Amino acid sequence: MARPDRSHEIDAALLVAVDAHPGDLVHHVADELAVTRAAIAPRVRALIEAGYLEKEGTTRPTYRRGANRRGHFEYPREGLAEDRVWTRDVAPLLEGLPRNVFDIAHHGLTEMVNNAIDHSEGTHVEVLVDVEGRRLTMMVTDDGVGIFRKITNALSLPDERLALLELSKGKLTTDPRRHSGEGVFFSSRMFDQFQIASGDLVFDHDHEDATDLLYDLDAEDVRTGTTVIMEIATDSQRTDREVFEAYSSGPDEYAFAKTVVPVRLARIGDENLVSRSQAKRLLQRVDRFRNVVLDFDGVERIGQAFGDEIFRVFALEHPDVELVAIHVVPEVQQMIRRAEVLRDETTVSK
Repeated sequence: MARPDRSHEIDAALLVAVDAHPGDLVHHVADELAVTRAAIAPRVRALIEAGYLEKEGTTRPTYRRGANRRGHFEYPREGLAEDRVWTRDVAPLLEGLPRNVFDIAHHGLTEMVNNAIDHSEGTHVEVLVDVEGRRLTMMVTDDGVGIFRKITNALSLPDERLALLELSKGKLTTDPRRHSGEGVFFSSRMFDQFQIASGDLVFDHDHEDATDLLYDLDAEDVRTGTTVIMEIATDSQRTDREVFEAYSSGPDEYAFAKTVVPVRLARIGDENLVSRSQAKRLLQRVDRFRNVVLDFDGVERIGQAFGDEIFRVFALEHPDVELVAIHVVPEVQQMIRRAEVLRDETTVSK
């Protein structure tokens, strides 16, 4: 029987121990993991070649962290505090990063760990941090019920895929007494790439084209619990403040007043967007915002009832909510305009 590959475990132990054991690193980790020093040596060389460790001297070498940084941490969920994870384990790995990137990492890491603590109902939380070259990657994983299933059950949704639509809107929480529901929304827009994988679904926000995507995983990739992956260039100029301001109610306020809703996420499978019930599904909770941007990217056509429910019925019932449609193809624009004309006629007749 082949021996299990312990490379990942050895790497993690080396990077955790190097600060406290620069002069006896190999001996210390070999004793800690009950393996031979011969098994440790190739992993030390690999980490040096990859830039995660630096070595000085040959007869009695000493080691220190390299320019690249990596850390892998596992915690029992019960009693865990996100600020301790950040301060004790993660922040030291990110020393030297530009302040704006450091602040974004702080926000995203603590928000996602807190979500795992308060919502996952799991037993363990894992955190992976990797700084390689000009890229920072952080991953938070739990073994709980799964975020999409949790939202689906809490909102009585007919399909787990609709949980991604609700996440995209923001102001979504299954525990409103303790959470504002803003963590995932703002974190997803601070990073270059933000993914949530749970079950057989993946929520993917790409800052480059500012889209929220949904796709299915292959059967062999289906995972329990929830995994969040956050990536950002270490030379990014983005700041957490500018992200908050982009969705705030004004330059002197920080109320979460604007949202962008990907209309295509209101579909289940290959269905067309034709009915009032689909429109109501899309509009659920958007009356909590002052400005609602409806992104029709990827939507080639809509039905008359769907458009009427949004741009006439909802608009008349919620005059304080501004609806803005973007990325609209001509065929969809015709349906929107038809509903707006009827809305305006109704307003005048009153």
